[in-house]
Order: sequence, then C-alpha cells, then structure tokens
Amino acid sequence: MTPPLPHKIGKYKILRELGRGGNAVVYLGHDPFTRRNVAIKTAFAETIDDPITRGRAKKQFLKEASLVGQINHPHIVKVYDAVIDEDHSYLVMEYVSGGTLKPFCHPAHLLPMEKVVEITFKCCQALDYASRHGIIHRDIKPANIMLHGDMDLKITDFGAAWITHGEQTRLNGLIGSPAYMSPEQIEDSVQDFHTDMYSLGVVMYELLTGRLPFAAENDFALTYKIINETPPPPRLLRPAIPRPLEEIVLRAMQKDPAARYPVWEAFAHSLAEVSDTLEPVAGGITDTEKFNLLKRLKFFHNFGDIELWEVLRFSTWRRFPPGHVLVKEGNTGNAVFILAVGEVKISKQQKVLSLLGAGDCFGELSALDNTLPRSATVTALNDDVLLIKIKASALRSASENCRLAFNEAFLKILVERLARMEAKLANLILDIPV
Repeated sequence: MTPPLPHKIGKYKILRELGRGGNAVVYLGHDPFTRRNVAIKTAFAETIDDPITRGRAKKQFLKEASLVGQINHPHIVKVYDAVIDEDHSYLVMEYVSGGTLKPFCHPAHLLPMEKVVEITFKCCQALDYASRHGIIHRDIKPANIMLHGDMDLKITDFGAAWITHGEQTRLNGLIGSPAYMSPEQIEDSVQDFHTDMYSLGVVMYELLTGRLPFAAENDFALTYKIINETPPPPRLLRPAIPRPLEEIVLRAMQKDPAARYPVWEAFAHSLAEVSDTLEPVAGGITDTEKFNLLKRLKFFHNFGDIELWEVLRFSTWRRFPPGHVLVKEGNTGNAVFILAVGEVKISKQQKVLSLLGAGDCFGELSALDNTLPRSATVTALNDDVLLIKIKASALRSASENCRLAFNEAFLKILVERLARMEAKLANLILDIPV
C-alpha cells in the first residue's frame, strides 16, 4: 500500500510524488527560501530485508550525496543539498520537468536522427566534464537522461558512480542496468570513462532503432551476449541510418575499451561531422552546430565549455542576405553582435572603413552603454552571413565566469583597436613634411 504523501520534508513543502523505485522515492518539493521547485529523493534502505542489498543501497545513496557542489555542468542535474541522519536521508536536486528519453526508445516514437546526434553530443560534453572531475557515472541509460525544455537535457542519478579520486568505497557486484553495461563492468574489471562511452553507445543504438542491441530471457543470458556476441548492425534495423552514423555507434560499443574512442572529444567530433550530413532541424541550426562554431570563433577562445553552453542559451542566431543593413550609424542599441559565418563591411557616411569576418565582434560599446549611438553602419556582404546577437540584459544576468570571459574578450578587442589606431597615427606623423 502506498504511504500517504508527506506534507513537508525538512524545510521543503511536498507537492506530489514524481517516481518510486526499490530503494527510494522522489517527490516534487518547493523551497520557500529560493522560491523554486526541487526534486527530493528520499532513501528508505532500512525497509529492505536483505542486509547485502540494504548496505549497497546505503552506499549508493551516500555516493550520490557526496557529489553535492562538486559538479556544475549545464547538462548534469545539480545536487543542491543532502541530509543524512537517523531520522531522515534525502537529496535535494534540480527539478527537470520534461521527462526522460525512455518514451523515444519505441519504434513508433523514434526521434529524428539529427536530434539523436544532438542529444548524444550533449551527453558527451557532460560525461567528459564528469570524467575530468574523477567521476564515472556507470548507469547511463534513457531513464537517467532527462529532457529539459526544447530537446535540451540533464543527466541524473549518480548513485552508481565511481569516484576515482579521494576517499571512496567501491561498490562490488553489478551496479547499474545490465542491458546498458559495458563488458568490463559486467566482469567487474578495470573501468574508466570508456564504461560510460559504451553505455552511451547503447542508448544511441536504442534511440536510433527502437530496440536494444542485445535481448535475452534473463540477466545471465543477457550478460553473456554483451561479453561474447556482436550486436546486429543498426542499419539492419533501420536502413535509413547513414553508414557513418552506424560506425559511430558500433565504435562506441566495441568490446575492448581501447577500440572505442580514445577521448570524449573524439566521440563528440565524429558526431559533429556526421551532423553536417543529416537533414537540418526544422527552424534552423542545431545546438551541436552552434557549439562547434563557437569553439572555432576567435572571440570565444577564452571561454570554457560551460560558458559556451550558457552563451547558446541566451543568444539568438539569424541569417541575413547580402546588402542587409545590420546596424545603422546614429541609432542606439542594447546588444553586441558576433559574426559566426560570412563577411560584413563597416562604413561611416558611406565610406568603407573595414571588413569583418567570422569571429569578429561589433556593437559592444552600445551594449555596455545603450545611450551611446552606433558609430558606424554594418552591412552584410555575402549570402551566408550568420549573426549571433546577445542582449546587454542577458550579459548582466549571465554567470560570473561567463561575464568575466566576455569582459576579457571585449578588453582584447579594445587593445587591438587601440594598437591599430596608434599605428595609423604613427604613419600619419611620418607622412607629415618637416
């Protein structure tokens, strides 16, 4: 019989139950101080009769609690707080309202392939961040990847994680979901980030085909297949899958960890390359394409991955035809612009002053002070101009690290422009007859 809904847990008002498993129940709660909804995961390991299972459940809960404040990535669910005592044990986490990827693993509800690539790309970024902080998830599966907004995502449930630095308690035995486990995880041998890479490959396989690579009547038969058998090629189940995309999935799922991608960045790079060959997402450029463009642009060279994802969230991207006036001198504005693709000309009183290309910035002074008029006109020169617009209000609301990165970029631009101006003045002085 389901117990009644608690009115409060700690300071949090309980709104409803979100989900229930063998060792925990998750509630939707409300924090009256921050005025935000949170997910509260409560442990009830004491109700488990088997002492081994009970001890393992406690260790998993403690492992997840130990991550409070350790990881901060836009594609990983934040753990805000943990309370562990004799009366109550619960975690307070970021609430993600969009559900999991599980519904999209059915043949009748498959996502477009470009969406699957984009989702996997974002997972690569998050798991790369985790591994660089000494954390291996070890339970990557569709049910632990939450949707957030329009196909954004958050990885959750680090209860099975293996922390590779500091004091740790290794959880012996099979921890995770057998269908998504790597061969080395099943054999309980040495594991590193390649374990999560294999599991992500299985998730990708399932999202693309609507079925798991291995199926069996019981876990023993399933684990035997994972260790010894080769999965059916995805194109056999869905012929429309491009061969390069199939090769990415199968490489991530290689039995030997050394045969998988050497680093997460290589996995993500392959996804970005195949993304360019797929049908474009309705409505414009994908987040994967945007992220890779930002990484290549000189303006963003001092930005970390977390700051780049933040820029993606608060920027707007738009294409313009040749001859379109992007900024008109004399007008006021409240945004800065970075040229992602194409070329523009800068002119004043119809006299061309300079040309700008990909990675160049304009309008930053007006963004910093919207009372200043635009000093020049900016016009698109060719038919593939892609412009990134960032409002001053978005910059003010950005994280401290993101604002610092923008300030460094603006300062660098200012220094370069002053240096060019000094050089021109020096040439003028030299040209003046004595």
